[in-house]
Amino acid sequence: MDLILLGQLLVDGVAIGLIYALLAVGLSLIFGVLEIVNFAHGEFYMLGAMGVALATSSLGLSYWPAAALSVAGVCLVGCAVFELLLRVKGARNFEHSLMMTLGISLALQNGVIYLVSSTPRLVEISFSFGRVEWAEVSLPMPRVVAMALSLASFVGLYLVLHRTRIGRAMRGVAQSRDAALMVGIRPLAVARVAVLLGASLSAVAGVALAPVYAVHPAMGLPVVFKAFAVVIIGGLGSIEGAALAALVLGVLESFAGGLADTVVRDALAFVLMIVVLLVRPEGLFGRGVRV
Repeated sequence: MDLILLGQLLVDGVAIGLIYALLAVGLSLIFGVLEIVNFAHGEFYMLGAMGVALATSSLGLSYWPAAALSVAGVCLVGCAVFELLLRVKGARNFEHSLMMTLGISLALQNGVIYLVSSTPRLVEISFSFGRVEWAEVSLPMPRVVAMALSLASFVGLYLVLHRTRIGRAMRGVAQSRDAALMVGIRPLAVARVAVLLGASLSAVAGVALAPVYAVHPAMGLPVVFKAFAVVIIGGLGSIEGAALAALVLGVLESFAGGLADTVVRDALAFVLMIVVLLVRPEGLFGRGVRV
């Protein structure tokens, strides 16, 4: 088999795996702190991509200012969702929050369709047609930028979780809410930051892929289902497990799409999820302590 083809598939898989990881880590972070399965997470991703598309086409901004504006806007939406809906009913009511986030997802998706239409949009940027080549393996510049944004986001998340007081507070709340209350940590404030971080990671994923794929209001649904599968494979609430499972899934999907059929690629995440649930119901890295 051609080694160049295998190398190309590997690089492509890592690129898409990093995007899956952004989405899955955001989901896992919110679940670890709030114990909420956030069905609106895919819409945060969609809003990030749509924000870039609208800012570049309607406002005439270049990619980077549009990206920053889009991520900031999604953070505001995430804050509003938490303050107006999730905070009111409380994060401990799992079933109610599940239905609520599903309703938020549908409201955001149809709201965007009403405001800007469902027509797919293309984001054209200055480096759209550039390529990076190494050892006869090439990668389009938009995917290189997506990888760089993903890696920078993971570095930032690690520093927040392990080098700041609010990060340590998030980890404490995820381990034991009652113990966190006893030492003076306010779970509500921590939950607010967790939602903002999760929304921003999802928005960065949308911003990163906006120049790669067509942008449309329904783009969040298939991606968030894969992100859910990744979180379950890695272990609910485990950030490291979600990131590793996302990278593995991205590489496997790339090889399945390049060497087999696209149907196999699209079903792979859910087949792996079923196998993992049968063998290890808590996920590969699931454990009592989360985040």
